[in-house]
Amino acid sequence: MNKEFNLEKYLTKGVEKIIKNAVKATIKNPAESIFMAKYTVALKKANEKRAMAEEKGEHIPPFLIASITSSCNLHCAGCYSRANHACCDCTPVSQLTSEEWKKVFLEARDIGIGFILLAGGEPMIRKDVIEIAGEIPEILFPIFTNGTLIDDAYIKLLDQHRNLVPIVSIEGREEATDNRRGAGVYQRAIKAMACMKDNGIIFGASITVTTENIKEVTSDTFLAKLEEHGCKVVFYVEFVPVIEVAAHLAPGDYEREYLKTQLEKIRVHHDEMVFISFPGDEKSSGGCLAAGRGFFHINSHGGAEPCPFSPYSDINVKDSSLREVLKSKLFLGLRDGNVLMEEHSGGCVLFERKEQVEALFYG
Repeated sequence: MNKEFNLEKYLTKGVEKIIKNAVKATIKNPAESIFMAKYTVALKKANEKRAMAEEKGEHIPPFLIASITSSCNLHCAGCYSRANHACCDCTPVSQLTSEEWKKVFLEARDIGIGFILLAGGEPMIRKDVIEIAGEIPEILFPIFTNGTLIDDAYIKLLDQHRNLVPIVSIEGREEATDNRRGAGVYQRAIKAMACMKDNGIIFGASITVTTENIKEVTSDTFLAKLEEHGCKVVFYVEFVPVIEVAAHLAPGDYEREYLKTQLEKIRVHHDEMVFISFPGDEKSSGGCLAAGRGFFHINSHGGAEPCPFSPYSDINVKDSSLREVLKSKLFLGLRDGNVLMEEHSGGCVLFERKEQVEALFYG
């Protein structure tokens, strides 16, 4: 299975499957059913746009990660965003306005990007940007959130705009989650899930995989509980150590092989859910997908970066189009060189090959 695994095709088919199930579940609500049917058409059109660009020698990735704020209401242990100073407690300055983000989202739609992952900081702090995202139904916006800000007003917004899909971060069961994210965070996340399930909101979970929790978070017991909560999508993200003392938590060869094997079983036994492994699925898809190969990252100030774990930017969307961003010197250097295809021991090849990335950036 893994030799033929294609992340984009798997995700596209998975989204289509979720949408079909959602149409059945919302058949009594014509407005929701109509949206789901329209998005399926929009997704196919986005695929066609990228295919046409490819024929002309221009590569457009299917995904974009947008960190829409540098603010966060939590202080999670080992947060790469705080370690990279992309997230802080000071008052944000020079961040993209809601109108500037709208321009980025519309341009992404026009060139065939069908998925934009909203991150931060805590993205739900920027409700103004999320409201704008909701008004662009041709794009699916997974929102990577700690879940603590999901209130009645957000439930109403999510209900009105079904292209907004919250992805709630947990670390496993209550003890593991609270140890990393703070006391009481797990229960607040579960409460948010229950509220979304009660209102028929499609949502998922994001799990940081470490050497300590890998068997728990891939167990049938844990996944059955997530399914019971109403979760439809699970992102497994390998832990990337930002300090030396946390290096033992990063998955090694044994853990990555274990996760790969488990995913083959999980995708069969829990076929009503979509499972994505980062960067494990990248390796199965032929190498790192960063720097525009499969996705790229825009930070809260508009800097276009290869990946959130590789915070280097030589171009800004404030004064450049997305097409120009994808042809930036840094992105082309990473795609044309061998960095993205290199073997690595940690969760991110660009994070591990920091010196090579810096040589391209400063060279």
